[in-house]
Amino acid sequence: MSGRKAFALILAGVLLGGCAAAAARPVVTDVRTGEHVGLTRLVLDVTEKVDFHTFTLADPYRVVVDLSQVDWRVAPGKGDRKGVISGLRFAQFDRRTSRVVIDVREPVKVRKAFLLPPRGKLAYRFVIDIAPVDEASFANSMGAPKKWVERAAKSSPPEPPRKSAVKRVVVLDPGHGGVDPGAIGVSGVQEKTVTLSAARELKKILERTGRYDVILTRNSDRFLRLRDRVAKAREAGAHLFVSVHADSIRRRGVRGASIYTLSEKASDAEAAALAAKENKADLLGGVPLEEVGDEVVEAILIDVAQRDTMNRSAGFANIALPELGKRVRTLRNGHRFAGFAVLKAPEVPSVLVEMGYLSNRRDERMLSTAKGRRPVLEALAKAIDRYFAEIDIAGVGG
Repeated sequence: MSGRKAFALILAGVLLGGCAAAAARPVVTDVRTGEHVGLTRLVLDVTEKVDFHTFTLADPYRVVVDLSQVDWRVAPGKGDRKGVISGLRFAQFDRRTSRVVIDVREPVKVRKAFLLPPRGKLAYRFVIDIAPVDEASFANSMGAPKKWVERAAKSSPPEPPRKSAVKRVVVLDPGHGGVDPGAIGVSGVQEKTVTLSAARELKKILERTGRYDVILTRNSDRFLRLRDRVAKAREAGAHLFVSVHADSIRRRGVRGASIYTLSEKASDAEAAALAAKENKADLLGGVPLEEVGDEVVEAILIDVAQRDTMNRSAGFANIALPELGKRVRTLRNGHRFAGFAVLKAPEVPSVLVEMGYLSNRRDERMLSTAKGRRPVLEALAKAIDRYFAEIDIAGVGG
């Protein structure tokens, strides 16, 4: 049985077994943070009642909130970086649970976590208060709560921990190639050359860890259709797909890295224009799925899979952007989203990384040498390590 047909059958089971329930699950519609005396408060607006559990983890410090499964319809970056909070990201934990990870700047404890009922025009609100503590207090409170562990033990037999010998499959996609040079820098540097060099270098960094099988969609100067790039990731059983680019823009003073994830609604006009330009590289861009018998059912199957995949893609972007920010300049709104055809594999978390702008002399100079590209690639490698480490902590596959 082909991989695509097996995938369609699995999704059909999801559709028949719980698609109606998934369509009706609660939705997080807004995130707010505020600082109070001695604590930071995070509020999630949610359309329906949810169950929750909270716990803390170290290296780095973070607070984890596990919710009964929800959809997340909040712009990336909303509500983070206030008080002790340095970042916020979310992903599916398993078929029943959604996970929110709150990065914090120092040891903390959860003072309170509660659900407020609807009132007036307000829907349900999940509230969590976080307060700084010393290292000893943090160590005493760290880890999953006992009730959560007991419930998990009763619901399913324990799974063996993931062996370090099991390698993740990461597909790196050097943008453009062959007759398609991509952006042309102010000094004539071609994007296709920069992206291929960067992908090869990142491949070496990742492979040196011994934790990854790394595949390049192209390893030479050749043209590759967008749908073929997506197909390579799917056929390889990729756990993560990273498309590497270096754009140009009319405003030559603009510089810095950014990360894009998939959305049919662009975050801004610039993101929409970039997606339109990239998608022109292959007018047949998209995902060619095999027939499953009915166009309506096929659309639902794709939506069921892609909803979770988009959450996981956004989760990686929310890890990667701060890592980039530690080493290189990033755009102010560095996590953007638009309808990139190359990010549409329904079951593979996918991001498009713009390492910088070739239209800016400083970015072009940086991206034209291996030494200049090194900080960007080290940041991406660190982000990939953190992304899969958190999946392992969650106890689910990538």
